[in-house]
Amino acid sequence: MLSPEHRAIVKATVPLLETGGEALTTHFYQTLLSEYPTVRPLFNQAHQQSGDQPRALANTVLMYARHIDQLELLGGLVSQIVNKHVALNILPEHYPIVGACLLRAIREVLGPQIATDAVIEAWRAAYHQLAIVLMGLEENVYVEKEMANGGWRGTRPFVVARKVCESDEITSFYLCPVDGGEMLEFQPGQYIGLRLIVDGEEIRRNYSLSAAPNGREYRISVKREPNGKASNFLHDCVTEGATLDLFPPSGEFTLKHSDKPLVLISGGVGITPMLAMLDAGLQTSRPIHFIHAARHGGVHAFRQLIDDLANRHAQLKRFYVYERPRQQDDAYQANGYLDEARLVEWMPATRDVDAYFVGPMLFMKAVKRHLMAIGVPEKQSRYEFFGPAAALD
Repeated sequence: MLSPEHRAIVKATVPLLETGGEALTTHFYQTLLSEYPTVRPLFNQAHQQSGDQPRALANTVLMYARHIDQLELLGGLVSQIVNKHVALNILPEHYPIVGACLLRAIREVLGPQIATDAVIEAWRAAYHQLAIVLMGLEENVYVEKEMANGGWRGTRPFVVARKVCESDEITSFYLCPVDGGEMLEFQPGQYIGLRLIVDGEEIRRNYSLSAAPNGREYRISVKREPNGKASNFLHDCVTEGATLDLFPPSGEFTLKHSDKPLVLISGGVGITPMLAMLDAGLQTSRPIHFIHAARHGGVHAFRQLIDDLANRHAQLKRFYVYERPRQQDDAYQANGYLDEARLVEWMPATRDVDAYFVGPMLFMKAVKRHLMAIGVPEKQSRYEFFGPAAALD
């Protein structure tokens, strides 16, 4: 039971979390992953090494401590966590392990003079409260997906029906259920979780669904990352006819029903969730501005598809910018970066639009800043993270 005294103690630790939260969460992950190998598949080791995962957890813990009295103020953060957990099949038995390591990290990093028995007890109660909330919400989602037409719980085997190269870096995988049964519908912008066995080790990853739902197959389009264990395995070792274990589609970054002009902005592989959104948008009469940034034409996936759609649909306008165009890239519309001036030029005349953007972190920070500067309402500017969530401000 989280008492008023517990809440007061947790809120009093906020200044410590603001200055040392990342050190605490880094220590937490080191303990968790070294002493509990059974949970290693749930975490992307590249995000650990880059520090992205500890930073994301530190931000989440800080937000929770700040709003311990009013959890409703956490807003979309809870939904984001629940969807990520469901996509990776986080289960109730994982929570006690995480809680024990978090309390141990608080004690060992802050030291016994600060992390007193009272502080540890307060955080134990706070973590228990949060775990109960998340487990309840996640169970609701698991049940909903299991009971839906074509739904399932846990993993379901899918066969790689086709494997298609989309650019120098991105390959698409078309996935059909082995059992030939119905497929769970998804909303444009959502992703699926994959369970892979690489060199005898289980790993789990989320990938955006890069084509509109059709009831026959799912498509993911995977960028080969230089040190990406999962992406390199998919590119090099997974062939047509292979079987992959999938978790049901999930994600809260979805296209909202609206008649406002639709602006889809992507950088690099961030184009993948935009493709399903674009398809859905083209089923309406709303104007669509599709803006994509890439390093050069060789890594620009799905360009021919977008060009063909623009030629068939007068409502669709597309714009491309290449950071370092090659000599043969003679049909791009700008070079350099997607800056504020280009957004002003390429956006609809009205600022009352629905804008969605995905891409590398620095790209997203810039796009968010530019959209605010040119007057797009913040509530109509939506984005998704590939990897751990972080602050764009």
